Amino acid sequence: MSRLARWRNAATLAFAGSAHALTFAPDPLPQWSLPIVQILALAVLARASFAAERGRQAFLRGWAFGFVNFAVGLYWLFISIHDYGGLSAPLAGASVVALSAFLALFPALACAISKWLQSRTRRGAALSQVLVWSAVWAASEWLRGVLFSGFPWLNIGYAHVDSPLVGWAPLLGVHGVALLAACASGTVAFLSRPAAASMRSNVSLLATVLILIATGWTLTRLDWSTAEGEPLHLRLVQGNIDQSQKFDPTLLEDGIASHLRLAAQPPGPGEPHPDLIVLPETVVPVFQDQLDPMIWKTWLDVAANQRSTIAMGVPLHSMAADGSSRYTNSAIGFDSGTPLQQLVDASVPLRYDKHHLVPWGEYVPAGFEWFTRMLKMPLGDFDRGAPVQRPFSVNDQHLAFNICYEDVFGSELLPSLLPTPGAGPGASVLVNLSNLAWFGQTWALRQHLQIGRLRSIETARPMVTSTNTGITASIDPKGRVVAALPPHRPGVLSATVQGMSGLTPYVRYGDQPVLLLVGIVLAALVRRPTPR
Repeated sequence: MSRLARWRNAATLAFAGSAHALTFAPDPLPQWSLPIVQILALAVLARASFAAERGRQAFLRGWAFGFVNFAVGLYWLFISIHDYGGLSAPLAGASVVALSAFLALFPALACAISKWLQSRTRRGAALSQVLVWSAVWAASEWLRGVLFSGFPWLNIGYAHVDSPLVGWAPLLGVHGVALLAACASGTVAFLSRPAAASMRSNVSLLATVLILIATGWTLTRLDWSTAEGEPLHLRLVQGNIDQSQKFDPTLLEDGIASHLRLAAQPPGPGEPHPDLIVLPETVVPVFQDQLDPMIWKTWLDVAANQRSTIAMGVPLHSMAADGSSRYTNSAIGFDSGTPLQQLVDASVPLRYDKHHLVPWGEYVPAGFEWFTRMLKMPLGDFDRGAPVQRPFSVNDQHLAFNICYEDVFGSELLPSLLPTPGAGPGASVLVNLSNLAWFGQTWALRQHLQIGRLRSIETARPMVTSTNTGITASIDPKGRVVAALPPHRPGVLSATVQGMSGLTPYVRYGDQPVLLLVGIVLAALVRRPTPR
């Protein structure tokens, strides 16, 4: 291949990777186009992988595509590291580049391994080769979500929240949707190659994909859960406190006062008093016992005046059973009858401690203490909460909380939906508390909402999100945004949420079925080389 051809191929992969990065949230692309662009952009990589002469070449092509995809899609990490973390622009940029280079290894390995395995399928069998590509790609997405604590952001399944393929999410979860999206991309790639396979093989491939899409559309019409109890009237608070001010000691009380005013607003005309007022992550940006108890008394007064339960994010300092101190990023709930001392010493019954912590932001990975010391981020070393915790009970509804990017780890939310002797009845509503002010006015906010929508579809549960700067929203069990506040504006969102009961297959079995399916595909289609 000539140097000019190599440069042209590299430019094509870079363009496809950057287009692919735009498909995980609307704007600049319109919502309806996201799944189409995702399939076409990944098809460019699939075709390049199919056409590679060797596994090494397929690896490099996958890495080039993946590097651009992650560098563009996660550019907002630069803002958190540089603008708010205090790292110099060159080092912050290098950090994003290094992370993108590492994450690009997963699509690179997917391309290389699928190329190697495809050489062991029947030559010219279009369906077999596409299924191998799809299975390996889905496996790489799953591995990226679990290895080294996991970073599953930009899983291709999230581009399909509004496509027929999302109908498979209640059965197979986001990785199942990714499997089918990769299959669609591989099909486009294979059919675009001249004389790639026999007409009969191509027709079989196209028919299979169309059946999967049609089945997905049919599955979207099914109801996987039923109404449970009376609806909850909620007030979701969006304080819009700039990250540069949130942890400033001189402005700390101003931020708390802003949230107090929003929580204390009287109901609008015709609106009932909220059953539950939900405030974002770290509304109180210091440990609860560092706050003047009279401020906690003011919050109790708001709960009394509104006749409501209040739930908020707050870092907690509490004592473990052995007498040692525990520091957690938590959500607490209380009402007017909660004793003041329970708020001061973090002994409220309604409590959730964040389980999946953010590396460098909430704990220090081994060997990276030097990097953490360079950052100027507060609250940097928390204890981990238990994997299964009791949902909050409010008016006979059971609310499972998650904090910040925990909702991107879909399988980790499932235990809260299952009834257990220790944690009580399964949750009927999901609640996410976040502070995305770390990422400014970027795609991160819209990408996060897209992730929350898929969680609702997987679990057939409504989800509400209360965020500092956005996007604060109410999502129904079908993943539709019922109401939302515009980002980067203070305000309150009144929402009526119907709790749901019933377990989707994905809630019951998690990622096991899709991993089993991937294993079956590879075992059935990949032959051992014939001994000479």
